[in-house]
Amino acid sequence: MKLLTLLLFCVSSSLFAQVPEGKKVISSLHIYDLQTGKSEMILKENRHFEAPNWSPDGTYLLINSQGKLEKISLDGKNLGVLNTGDVQKANNDHGYSLDGKTLFISSGKNEIQTHSSFIYKVSSTGGEPVLITPLTPSYWHGVSPDGKDIVYCAPRNENYDVYKMSVDGGEEIRLTSAEGLDDGPEYSPDGKYIYFNSYRSGMMQIWRMKPNGSELEQMTFDAHSNWFAHIAPNNEVATVITYLEDQKQAHPFGRQVKLRLLDLKTKELKDLTEEFYGGQGTINVPSWNAESTKFSYVTYELEDL
Repeated sequence: MKLLTLLLFCVSSSLFAQVPEGKKVISSLHIYDLQTGKSEMILKENRHFEAPNWSPDGTYLLINSQGKLEKISLDGKNLGVLNTGDVQKANNDHGYSLDGKTLFISSGKNEIQTHSSFIYKVSSTGGEPVLITPLTPSYWHGVSPDGKDIVYCAPRNENYDVYKMSVDGGEEIRLTSAEGLDDGPEYSPDGKYIYFNSYRSGMMQIWRMKPNGSELEQMTFDAHSNWFAHIAPNNEVATVITYLEDQKQAHPFGRQVKLRLLDLKTKELKDLTEEFYGGQGTINVPSWNAESTKFSYVTYELEDL
């Protein structure tokens, strides 16, 4: 698939092109508890927000909306906007290092009017971010447990693949090369694998590989489009967002989806939620709490303007 077409569907595709004319978006923030098997809605607002991360200290969730990153308490109170300096076009690919000291942000640049996405790092408490990736678009998805490397999705040579780079910048190392989209790379907490979703089989499925790109192993095999395996800190399970209808290489906003739990040893998938209206923005990035007992996600509704 050509670069221009893929750009329409990658992790930062325009929401506005996917919202039906005459409609506006309502977003709801949820916390799912694995111990009770229940989901609690903590916030519902007449606006569009996306992609919660669980804060390192466990006291708030971090979401993106209109290019900014906002802190939301676990009971749904808005705690304000995180200071990200001149970086004001954040998209839904952001997250923390394992030690909680660093936040990684994918964002456009103010001086570039067309779509762009660069990867930055900043203190988790905020500040002026430092640019890591010189090439655009680049979409952050994971960081190694030792905090030395990031992994990300990027289109080079008209194909989206998984890349790795030092958190200090430098050489861009290509880890996948199959025709079609490879996306959503994320390290396992023990550092032994990078999990990602790939279209290499002709259906979007979850795969994993060694950190050097070797020993590829398919993890899901069903007839649904499976995206974004987020590995729990206990390294036993992962959340997966599943489109009920095959979306080919796209993960659009505004489709019927459900969240499932992937057992990393048996490869068994278990439904966690009923189907709901979501997709792009629901759970793009890691959103587990440190205890591996809860995670957060977003659902959507449409309302007439």
